[in-house]
Amino acid sequence: MPAIDRMNEDVVLIVDDVPENLSLLYDALDEAGYAVLVATNGESALQRARQSLPDVILLDAVMPGMDGFEVARQLKADADTQRIPIIFMTGLTETEHVVAAFAAGSTDYLTKPIRPSEVLARIAAHVQSARQTQQARSVLDAYGQACVSMRPTDGALLWQTPLARTLLLKYGGPDQQSLVSRIHAWLHIAVASPPPPATLEIMGEEGRMVCALHGLTEEGECLLVLHEESDAAMTKVLVEAFRLTLREAEVLYWVIYGKTNRDIGDILGISHRTINKHLENLFEKLGVETRTAAAAVAMRRLQLPAQTETKKP
Repeated sequence: MPAIDRMNEDVVLIVDDVPENLSLLYDALDEAGYAVLVATNGESALQRARQSLPDVILLDAVMPGMDGFEVARQLKADADTQRIPIIFMTGLTETEHVVAAFAAGSTDYLTKPIRPSEVLARIAAHVQSARQTQQARSVLDAYGQACVSMRPTDGALLWQTPLARTLLLKYGGPDQQSLVSRIHAWLHIAVASPPPPATLEIMGEEGRMVCALHGLTEEGECLLVLHEESDAAMTKVLVEAFRLTLREAEVLYWVIYGKTNRDIGDILGISHRTINKHLENLFEKLGVETRTAAAAVAMRRLQLPAQTETKKP
């Protein structure tokens, strides 16, 4: 099999146990410029999907052994393959079979007999949608945003940015099921609440993880934004966001919570005059002139609510 050029070719995995279907689809997709992989049973489909990570999967619903529904469930349960769009191909048009397909993780479905022109149109649409979604995730990754997409019906995690994955591991441990179940239970209430929804706070040994509902996608997925609140974590964010020294970030952190210069001096063990010098420097770096303005800029960067200043003891 020739090497796949991932830079110039979209990859389609066809899973079907009928040679005539494979031949028809292979020829149509190959002529349209796709790189085509094939599998004739569920086990080989899972193996090839995990090895090649295709851009879209055409999946036959009814096959001997492992059927398409089980293949889809396993693909969606795997973090490496859960993002791949799955288009079911089936002659089963009864409502319960269509529902089962979507419940298993299908993005779309086609009824047999397969019409190549319709297949090409569906694939093009889903590949483009998946590419745009991936670009959005890449932007979130680049800006260090901790974001999670969760399906509200069953609490399945559809994707996470690297920072979100780190936070979920930190606050949920290797087996994150308990944490995910708690987030799902909160999400069920948050979706039904009038905006803005309440946040969920997960306490840890060194701080807390705050989970907020950012919005719903067109596909009905819930986009959650996570951030960590702890003295050390938030100070680190301020250092990196505004190019502050560690001491300047510590001063700004306590300004956010409404502490006076005397309070900050006592907390950090430095003089009031030194606090003033640090404030002058960070005001210049933030482009502000007052403590209130500095606190507002920092709170927006830390995604803290406006009432934060009154909460910190």
